[in-house]
Parts: sequence; C-alpha cells; structure tokens
Amino acid sequence: MTSETRETFGRVGIWSTALHPSRRDHAGRVALVEALAELEELNYGTLWIGGSPSPADAAAVVAATRTVTVATGILSIWDHSAEEVAARIAAFDTSERGRFVLGLGVSHGPMVPQYAKPYSAMVAYLDALDDAAEPVGPEHRVLAALGPKMLELAADRALGAHPYLVTAEHTAEARTALGPDALLAPELSVVLDTDPDRARTTARSMLAMYLQLPNYTDNLLRLGFSESDFDGGGSARLLDALFALGDAERVRARTQEYLDAGADHVALQVLTAEEGGGGLPRAEWCELSGVFADVL
Repeated sequence: MTSETRETFGRVGIWSTALHPSRRDHAGRVALVEALAELEELNYGTLWIGGSPSPADAAAVVAATRTVTVATGILSIWDHSAEEVAARIAAFDTSERGRFVLGLGVSHGPMVPQYAKPYSAMVAYLDALDDAAEPVGPEHRVLAALGPKMLELAADRALGAHPYLVTAEHTAEARTALGPDALLAPELSVVLDTDPDRARTTARSMLAMYLQLPNYTDNLLRLGFSESDFDGGGSARLLDALFALGDAERVRARTQEYLDAGADHVALQVLTAEEGGGGLPRAEWCELSGVFADVL
C-alpha cells in the first residue's frame, strides 16, 4: 500500500450505522445529507457506512459527498452478490470510484441462515469481483478480519483489514499478521461521558448484542478475556479495553494507542445514551474534530 492510499483514508474517520439513506424517511435523508456535508467540512478522512449497508446506500452517500473517502463497514457477502455489487460500483463516475472502498465481511452464523464455510465463501466472492465485467480489484476493497486466516486473506486479496470491536492489543497482533504494507483500519467505539458508570452503561447497551456472536467472543477469548468478562453486558475490564470512555482528550489518547499499535486509520463510532449507535451525533463529531485537528 502506498503513502497516497494511507493519505486517502486519513488517520481518523467516522463509523456510523446512521449513514444509511435507505433506512430514513424524506426528512431523515435531508438531515443525513446535511450531516455528511458537515463531516466533510470537519475533514474526517473516511466515512464508514456501518451495519451491513446495501450497494444503494453506498451509492447515495458517495453521491451526497464531494471529496471524502466513503467505505462500507461492512457489506455482507451473503446479502448482495458480487455481480450486483460490481455493477453498482461500475455505475459510479470516475471520481466517485476513486474515493469509494468496498468493505466486505462474512457476517455471523446466528444472523445468516445460509452461513457456511465463511473463509471459502469470501475467497469465492473475491474471485467473482475480480472476474466481473467491471472488476472491483484489491485496491478498492478491505475485509472485516479478526482471526489469522482472514487477516492473511485481507493482506493478499485486498488493501487490508477493517477489524470491528477489537482492542489495541489485537491491533498490534493484526499488524504483525498483515505485514507492514497492508492497510489496518480498526473501529473504535466512543462514549463522550465523564461519568464512568454512566459511560459504561451506554457501552453495555451496544456491546450486549455483539457478545451473543461467536466470531467476536472467540476473538476476545483469544485475546485473554474469559467467559466471565461477557456477563452482564461486559465487565469493566472488557469495556475499558474495547471502548474510549470519557472526554474528548481521553478519546484522543485511546485512539493514539491504536495508532501506536500499528493502525493506519481509526474509525470512530460515537455512541450516545439516547441513540446508541443509530443517531446522528453531530455535536459529538464536531467536538472530537477539535482534538484531532492536527491529524485531520
């Protein structure tokens, strides 16, 4: 990966399930377009459309922005065929294609009835993207990768990896597995709240669902956590390792831990007590941009 590619992603981006035009009514889509314009003005490097976006969602966000890199985080390979995805990306104009990155993942067995042989399924999907009438090559895609095999595939067949719900320690291990040249862009969830108990309550409201998914719990067990850390929505030890909890300066310090561990880019997911991850926390996005002004 070139330094130009790293510059395209920037050091810090925004990850949000709220960046789904298809899940909004007309007023909601208007609000989203306004928020996207503001995020561009704040100079975040990449906007990650979280929570299994569709190709149509990606196209709409790309069309509503001008210069920022847009990535899916993560499009499920079970929901949309490679041919469908490649055709939709081929419809982008040249400048749009240049700033769009296709983030792909295998999702989770409990969520996908047809889930089987996820690694082989991903390899076949990448082959289909390469063989499409308008190919979507490795330079335009990243993989949701946690374990060694998928990380190796991300280094071999994509720009790199976009791990979700990981610690800084995992980031260091992922950098070793990927090698020095592949992109490493982990997600980091953020709660801007200086009350520790309240911040952890907000974090647990998001984390509880993910602790039901073996891909995540198996990865956390590999990192040295125990089953008891999953009780009650997550132990304090687990929450403090997975989240940035506190004020904006604390978020900056936690983000730096991931960058120091080998991340090229960190995608910040802002959670609020009112909205969880589903709202448009524009005030928080603006506040965070201030502490990252030197890298945005």
